[in-house]
Amino acid sequence: MFPTVREVLALDPVRHGAPRVVAGDAGLDRPVRWVHVAEVPDIATLLGGGELVLTTGIGLPADDAGLRAFIGDLADVGVSGLVVELGRRYVSGVPRVMAAAAERRGLPLVELRRATPFVRITEAVHALIVDAQLTELRATEEIHQRFTDLSVEGADTAEVIRQAAELSGCPVVLENLSRQVLGYDPAGESAESLLDGWEQHSRRIRPAGRTAYDPDSGWLVTVVGARGQDWGRLLLRWPAGGDLLTRRDDDSAVPEARPGDGPPTRLTILVERAASTLALGRLIRRDAEGLERQIHRTLLTALLDHSRPVDEVALRAKALGVVLDRRHLVGVLVRHRADDPTGEGGPEAGPARLRDLSEAVVQALREAKLTALTSAVDDQSVGALLALPDPASEDRALSAFAAALRRVRLDAGAVRTSAGADAPRALPDVSRAAPDVGGGRSAGGVIVAAGSGVSNLREARRSLVEARQVAEAARRDRRDLPIFRLPHVGLAGLLHLLRDEPRLQTFVERELGALLEYDARHPRERLLDTLRAYLEQGRNKSAGAAAAHLSRPAFYERLARIARILDVDLDSVEASLSLHVALLALEAVRTP
Repeated sequence: MFPTVREVLALDPVRHGAPRVVAGDAGLDRPVRWVHVAEVPDIATLLGGGELVLTTGIGLPADDAGLRAFIGDLADVGVSGLVVELGRRYVSGVPRVMAAAAERRGLPLVELRRATPFVRITEAVHALIVDAQLTELRATEEIHQRFTDLSVEGADTAEVIRQAAELSGCPVVLENLSRQVLGYDPAGESAESLLDGWEQHSRRIRPAGRTAYDPDSGWLVTVVGARGQDWGRLLLRWPAGGDLLTRRDDDSAVPEARPGDGPPTRLTILVERAASTLALGRLIRRDAEGLERQIHRTLLTALLDHSRPVDEVALRAKALGVVLDRRHLVGVLVRHRADDPTGEGGPEAGPARLRDLSEAVVQALREAKLTALTSAVDDQSVGALLALPDPASEDRALSAFAAALRRVRLDAGAVRTSAGADAPRALPDVSRAAPDVGGGRSAGGVIVAAGSGVSNLREARRSLVEARQVAEAARRDRRDLPIFRLPHVGLAGLLHLLRDEPRLQTFVERELGALLEYDARHPRERLLDTLRAYLEQGRNKSAGAAAAHLSRPAFYERLARIARILDVDLDSVEASLSLHVALLALEAVRTP
C-alpha cells in the first residue's frame, strides 16, 4: 500500500531537486509510511518508523560524534530514509562521516542538489499514500460484496476458489487436514507445477496463527471451518511472481507490494472471506422436495448437526404425525452401492435416482407400517429414524422394512419393463441398477444399514451417524445381507468410511505428523515405510528389516530415529497399536 523510497525519488517534485543517493542503496525498496520535515537533532524520539525525513541540516550537530548519533537514532527507530537539501548548511555535499554512518546502518541517504519546496514533496507522497489507501478500501469493499453474493447464491467450492484467484491474481489451493487438495485455481500458472508434491510442500508451510503469512514459503494461509470444527486450509501464494500493481481511476499503476513484503491487507481479508464462504457452503443443504419432506429433512439434519434443541425436534415431528418421545429409535441409511448413475438421463440421472430411492423408502416404510422421519441426507443417501414401541421389535421391524424395500424396487422394475419407456411411471423408477434387481443382494441393488437402537431422542444422532458409517463401509462388502449392522464392519472399513472426518485426520497428524514432515524434508529416507514394515511384521525387527530390504543394523538405527522424531517407545504395545491405526487411517485418507 505504501510507495518505496525509490518510487518517491522518481516523483516530479523530488526529481526537480536533482536527487543523488550517497549511501544506503540497499534500503531503497523500504516502504514510506509518511513524510516528516525536521530540523532538530533529537527528532527520532517523535517518529514511529517508516517515515522519510526531509531536512536542510541547519539544526544538525556540528561534530562527527553527534552526526553518527543522529544517523544511529534514525536507523534505530526504523525510518525509511533521510533526504538532505544542500545549500543551507551543507553546500557541496553531506559530511563524509554522515554518509559513512548511513552506509554502515543501511539507511538511504539522499542529497537534493537544487532547492526544492518540501511542501511539494510531502503533498505528492501523501497523495500517493492516500490514493493507495482508497484503492485498498475499494478493493476490500469489492471482496466483501463478491463473497456475500457467492454465499447468498450458494456457490460451489470451485466457484469460490475461482473468484478468490481472480480477485487476487494469485494461485489458490484448498486442502483438507491431511494436506490433500480439495480444489485449486492456478491463476494462469501451471497446475502441474503448483500441485506436484503438494503434500510434502504443504507440510513445510507453517504459519503462526489461524490466518498468517509464511514468508519462507510465500503462502498466505487461513483455516477453514465452522462451529469450532476445522476441516481444511485455504492457501494463497504471494507473490505470484513480480510486482503486482493496482490501477487507479486515471489508469496509472500504483505499486502494491514487492516480493519479500508481506501480502497487502486486502489479500488477508480475501482469504478469510473466501474461507468463511466455503465453511458456510458446507453447512448449507439444498432440497427441492415438498414441504413435508423438507421438514423431515430439516429435522433429521437438526439431529445430525445439533442445530436445534431435541425438544423442538420432537415437537415438530409430533406435529407431522411422527411421535419420537418414549420410543425406541433406530437410525437407518439406504444408498446405492455406486455413486455414479448408469449414464441414462445425463447429468439429471443422479438427482433423479436419489429422488426415486427416497420415494421407495417412504413407500417401503408405509407398507411395513413403520413410523419414521425420512429424507435424503446427502447426494447419495436416504436416511430414516425409525420410532418403534420397544427394543424387542427392532429386528422384526428392520427385516420387514428391508423386505418391503425389495418388493417396492422389484415392482417398480416390473412396471417399467411392462409399460415401456413412453408410459408414465406408476411407481418410483428405482430399477436403474438392473443387474442387481431381484438378485437378493442388499435389498435389490442398494445397501440398507442400521445403527444401534437408542432409548431417547438425545442419542438419536449416534444411531444415525453409525448407520451412515456402516453404509459407507458396506460398499466394499460383497456379502448378501439384507441389513448391515456395526458388527459387520472391520477396522479398515471403518477407517475408510471415516477418511473425510476432521477428527480422524487430526489423529493422523498428531500421531504421524512429525514423521511425515521429516520425510518431506528427507524424501530419500522414507522413514514412514520403515515404520510400516516394523508394525506389519508384528514388531519383529528381523522380519521388518527383511521386509524393508535393509540390513538389521540400518533398520535398527532407523527405528531409533523414528522413536526420537515421534517421541514414542516403539517397544510399547499401546504406542505401537496407536501408530498402526494411524498408518491404516493415513492409507484410508490417501485412498480415493
